[in-house]
Amino acid sequence: MKETPYAWVVVWATFVCLALIFGVSYSFAAFFESFAIEFSAQRADVSWIFGLSGFVYFVMGAGGGMLADRFGPRIVCSAGMALIALGLLATSWATSLLTVYVSYGLLVGLGIALVYTPSIASVQPWFTTRRGLAGGIASSGVGAGTLLVPVLVAMAIGPMPWREAMQVLALGVLVLGLLAAALLRRAPAAPSSGSGGSATGLTLRETLRSPTFRWLYLATVLASPVMFIPFAHVSASARDLGLGEAFAVGLVGLIGVGSLVGRFAIGLLADRLGRAQTLVLMQLSMGASYVLWGAAGGQFLLMIFALWFGLSYGSIVSLLPAICMDYFGGRSVASVVGTLYSGAAFGNLLGPVLAGAVFDHSGHYLGVMAVCGVLSLCATWASRQMKRSGQVTY
Repeated sequence: MKETPYAWVVVWATFVCLALIFGVSYSFAAFFESFAIEFSAQRADVSWIFGLSGFVYFVMGAGGGMLADRFGPRIVCSAGMALIALGLLATSWATSLLTVYVSYGLLVGLGIALVYTPSIASVQPWFTTRRGLAGGIASSGVGAGTLLVPVLVAMAIGPMPWREAMQVLALGVLVLGLLAAALLRRAPAAPSSGSGGSATGLTLRETLRSPTFRWLYLATVLASPVMFIPFAHVSASARDLGLGEAFAVGLVGLIGVGSLVGRFAIGLLADRLGRAQTLVLMQLSMGASYVLWGAAGGQFLLMIFALWFGLSYGSIVSLLPAICMDYFGGRSVASVVGTLYSGAAFGNLLGPVLAGAVFDHSGHYLGVMAVCGVLSLCATWASRQMKRSGQVTY
């Protein structure tokens, strides 16, 4: 399909959608201390909020993808933005940690599920030769949101109570989110409900039977704890070293900077080197970055870790939808991407929680880092097996 000018409108609308939803998700680092103090909770207890939200949006991402394949991304993403805003507003009124589990963990998580997969999957069918670049630009919204929103929230929590800061965040999501979602369109080649469209590729059922998808899914499962533990705990780790609150939350922003660089640069590289081979290299790189976190005793190494980890993580996330389009085609791309993302659900839920429990027991994160290194090596191996078992067709 020839790439049309509106394809780039979809790219940038997706950029904004992803910046908003992951800005909300990763602003958890800015609210972490407020939740712990407000509800007299330990780190493992507070970590359940982040883990539960991620679990919901990864598990329900497949459902969001199926809805988008049927009704189109605009309607589904608009509903998701409204749910996120409602969840944030409800959290600002919470009187117990259990209420936050429901409002932030479940409701915000469900809203993200209805935005994440439908928006990112809407980009790939618009492109052919520049699919990696387009996917990199669109998914760099995750990095932009990670960079800006947690820092802005942390700055807001200073002059105003955390509850008011969360209400302002809810308003921003509702206004900007609905505007961005309104610009999303289904690609001309993608079938609409009952239209008998002509998009080529495998059905979801055929994809699930493919050894290539199974290896890719395994790699996603193995890599997910490695991906999400730093977002919940790197700020707390910096506070343990006696570093200031602004710097601690700013580390999440630095992960966003690295993620932005990774999504732009790796998209171009992957179009030349091959997306599957690039995925293998980035899986290995993400695990290697943990060596710096373990060795960090001050600001400098923590900053380098955040940038390196962010580059690797951002590259992996931007590559996955394009790889799905490469191997399985556009026929059910949103459903396929959503199903793949479900592989990250338990890692997102249990990784930060178990890391918090290990810290509460031992007083450090070294054991967590060692396990993440092993998981990263296993994810690299699974990604290599995926590359060997499949053939790029679409």
